[in-house]
Formats: sequence, structure tokens, C-alpha cells
Amino acid sequence: QAKRALIIAAAGHHNILISGPPGVGKTMLGKVLADLLPPMSPDEQLAVTKIHSLSGETIDSIVQTRPFRNPHHTSSRISLIGGGTHPQPGEVSLAHLGVLFLDEAPEYPRTNLETLRQPLEDHKVTITRSNGHATFPADFMLVATMNPCPCGYYGDPRKECTCSPMQISSYQQRLSGPLLDRIDLKIHVSR
Repeated sequence: QAKRALIIAAAGHHNILISGPPGVGKTMLGKVLADLLPPMSPDEQLAVTKIHSLSGETIDSIVQTRPFRNPHHTSSRISLIGGGTHPQPGEVSLAHLGVLFLDEAPEYPRTNLETLRQPLEDHKVTITRSNGHATFPADFMLVATMNPCPCGYYGDPRKECTCSPMQISSYQQRLSGPLLDRIDLKIHVSR
């Protein structure tokens, strides 16, 4: 079921949320999605190379593989969306035409997750500062993983969950309704 969902996500450029207890392979599944995407066209390669060059990365040749970005849950909003005194592209733009992977998405600060709503909708990010503004492309696939609760074992037949109903509800609500509306496929992976 999980493999089929990844194939559908790759074929249709769908955002996907993979949930399940620890150790079932959520992270592994999320990391292989970029390999399922078709090769980039020459125009796409040029667009990705330009963005990575703008970010200050040293690039010796044109980027030929689809980007796979995996920011840590402690990343700031500016590093995710972009910004700074002189606007720079963030992770959403560096993932343009590739995959933005958020492992254990509820661990990210909710304000950071909410900043993803507009790029997921518009496929671009506009950063405005007092000295001007910049617009960067951000047409990426979002792949997120999460446990069903803080301990990870809610609904697991082998290990009992130690979380209270309030903890489970609070944890699951870290992903807002508007953000979940922008995720096309939501799958639960069992042992």
C-alpha cells in the first residue's frame, strides 16, 4: 500500500503524509520518492541550477538530479521560506522541481509549518523587505512523516501507547487543517 501510494504521488506530483509507529519505514519511504520522479528536462536543470547558484552554493556544473531537501526540525522560518537582509532562497525554493522532506513533521514549530501553506498553493515565494522584494519559484512535492502520537504507539497491536487522549489530540493537531488540505495523499503504514 505504501509503495503504491509513493508511485501515485510521484506520477501525479501529489503531496503525501506518511504516518505510523516507529520502525515501520516511514523515513525510508520518504527518502526514495525523489528517485521515482522522472529525469529533469534541460530547462528544469537550468532553473534548479540558477536557484542553487542564487543561494550561494558553489556549483561546478549544471544540476542534473531532482533536488531532495531534508531540513532539520530546528530550522528557522527564514531558512525554510527564504529571506534575510538581501533575500535568499530558502529550502522550499531549493526543493523547486524536487522533494521537500519533513521527517516527523509535528516536531517542527507550528508557525514554521504554517509558512508552507502559501508556497504549496502558489508554487512561489515572495519575500518583501524595505529595500525591495524578490520572488523565488517553489514548485516542490511535500513529503512528510509523523508518528500517530508522542510515544509513537497509538493503535499499534504490539506495543501499548502511554499517551493520554489529550496528548494524542494535541500532537495530531500540530498539523493544521489548512496545511492538511494541501496534502493530497495521507497513508498509515502498519508493521
